[in-house]
Amino acid sequence: MNQRDENMLVRHCVEASNVDDNSVVVDPLSIRHVTVKAGKIDEMSGYVDPSTHINLDFSDHKVDLCIISEGFEKGAKVRYCERGFAFAIVPKTAFKHLGFVDYTQRMLDMKESIRVMREAKKRRADTS
Repeated sequence: MNQRDENMLVRHCVEASNVDDNSVVVDPLSIRHVTVKAGKIDEMSGYVDPSTHINLDFSDHKVDLCIISEGFEKGAKVRYCERGFAFAIVPKTAFKHLGFVDYTQRMLDMKESIRVMREAKKRRADTS
């Protein structure tokens, strides 16, 4: 996701086809991070990581509520109700003990991967 706007709010999002009649998420592995602008998905990530989102051993970023969208594509409409966004609930049965997550190490690894990708891109540009 681009960080064009420091004030953007990233939300958990689920497609309407993945929500049952009681507003419960059917497949908790099919949730994405999105930003919403003018009632539509503006930016979107890949699917959430189960080890950090449905892991009872890592409660720092547990996904419990998701806004509902008509689809997973940029520009897809998100659903609203009389009080704002329409939400779906991730059922308690979705959460499992998946073990310890070293979040600090994961962040360091991600930063290193980004550095390596940028250097490779720069080398390709320099040889063109």
